[in-house]
Amino acid sequence: MREVILLLADVVNVWHDVILKFTQMMGWNLTDKDLHFWVIGVLGLIGLIFVDILFHAIAKWSITAISFLFTFAMVLVFVFAVEIQQKITGSGNMEFADALVSVLGFFLFCGIYFVFIGIIRAIKKYTAIKKEDQDAA
Repeated sequence: MREVILLLADVVNVWHDVILKFTQMMGWNLTDKDLHFWVIGVLGLIGLIFVDILFHAIAKWSITAISFLFTFAMVLVFVFAVEIQQKITGSGNMEFADALVSVLGFFLFCGIYFVFIGIIRAIKKYTAIKKEDQDAA
């Protein structure tokens, strides 16, 4: 886990330096706050457009799929926040395996929930069909 965070930090640092040097070469004299404003703003907009297109396509299929993706994103943020908190406070080991097991737990319990909902929907559909048959007779 530590290695993953350090790798991500290195990637961010490299891109930060590249963008900073580019803006200096262009003569824009942006501060670090200016860079954060523009880069995160533009990346956020690109992300919004991508997610908006994706979610509109998924919404035609299932709102539950959107709920799952949104919740999965929140779970990922929470899991990594917990792992980072453990490293900072020393209250546990910061390990990628812990994060992976956490996400697998989410998948398992969601799978159980989806099976349960599927059974309920199948029962409702079966009883509706039976009622239609009785009404037709």
